[in-house]
Amino acid sequence: MTEIVHRRYVSYADAHYAGGLVDGAYVMRIFGEVATELSIVTEGDEGLLAGYEEVDFHEPVLAGDLLEVTGRITSVGRRSRRLELQAHVTSRSDHTARESGAVQLAEKLLVTTAVAVLVVPGTEKGAEK
Repeated sequence: MTEIVHRRYVSYADAHYAGGLVDGAYVMRIFGEVATELSIVTEGDEGLLAGYEEVDFHEPVLAGDLLEVTGRITSVGRRSRRLELQAHVTSRSDHTARESGAVQLAEKLLVTTAVAVLVVPGTEKGAEK
């Protein structure tokens, strides 16, 4: 089973709400990048993220978080691929000791999950790869 992992620091410039809260679209964009890489690695093509069957926001994402985003293909159709995507916070800002302080979390914090459908080009009979 192919699995892709992206890690990303959430910049303070990405916070749009009080308390350093980051909008849900931030993680959705990273899910799209992970889906594209999965398609490139497995199909040799960027593919097309056709839609989401399910998206759940479990915990907030905050400026200063370090995200680990994982995607895996769970089923393969003729032209479609079903993906499971997860985003976890692995470390978070902690300003108690100093302004730039951060702590590695003892356990990853699940913030967002999704099930998506990726569509890849079909191969036409007689066409070159």
